[in-house]
Amino acid sequence: MRTTSNPAFRNLPTGGGNGNYAGFGQPYQAQPYGQQGGYPGAQQASGERPITIDDVVTKTAITLALTLVTGAISAYLVLSRAVSPYALMVPGLIVGLVVSLIIIFKRTPSAPLVLTYAAAEGLFLGGITGVFESFFPGIAWQAILGTFGVFGAMLVVYKTGAIRVTPRLTKWIIGATVGAAVLMLGNLVMGLFGVNMGLRDGGTLAIVFSLVVIGIAAFNFLLDFEAANEMIRSGVPAKWAWWAAFGLMTTLVWLYLEILRLLSYLQRD
Repeated sequence: MRTTSNPAFRNLPTGGGNGNYAGFGQPYQAQPYGQQGGYPGAQQASGERPITIDDVVTKTAITLALTLVTGAISAYLVLSRAVSPYALMVPGLIVGLVVSLIIIFKRTPSAPLVLTYAAAEGLFLGGITGVFESFFPGIAWQAILGTFGVFGAMLVVYKTGAIRVTPRLTKWIIGATVGAAVLMLGNLVMGLFGVNMGLRDGGTLAIVFSLVVIGIAAFNFLLDFEAANEMIRSGVPAKWAWWAAFGLMTTLVWLYLEILRLLSYLQRD
């Protein structure tokens, strides 16, 4: 298993199946359970069927649908001024962060936890989307379409093999992701001391930085697809599709927020 910048896909379970189940790419001979990198709780129980691409697609669709529905309701409440956006954003952010950490460190798939994460992210994203929509009407749909457009494009790129996920590319993506995270954290810290680094003020540098971050997030999808494909090829139990759905959702949330931010820069007078 290659390393990935997405913590949800690190140290995935290995093997157990025959590697002949449909996935994003070509099958290969998987390593058996119990070897280095597998989770203690990932051993395939007797009679438990291995994961397939349909499992990943279905669980991801359910998770995404819950986020969209919760987000739409939250955004409506904010736009109608029925609820303060902070009343939705703060709980959603805290619950989403706590649950995501539990999922990552627990290292076992859990449908209730993943769905709780999806609902919490819906509250957070809906609240912040409602705020942006009140200032820039129509920006929500543009951000949603942009996010799905990037996701679909990267899926096609991965499926067709136009860009292969090699160890070198993986290291580059991880390095770029860490670098962007350090810059964003540094910008936040410096902002607390009244220092403007220009990365989030809507200026030219901020626009360029957002475009770079969107590109990095897009390339992270390649690592996510490869990680999910590795699970399929290795024949891990079907319940791990929830784990794959969680990993894909974290990248989708990041990409959506960055596209929303970029669009707000472009629409300012």
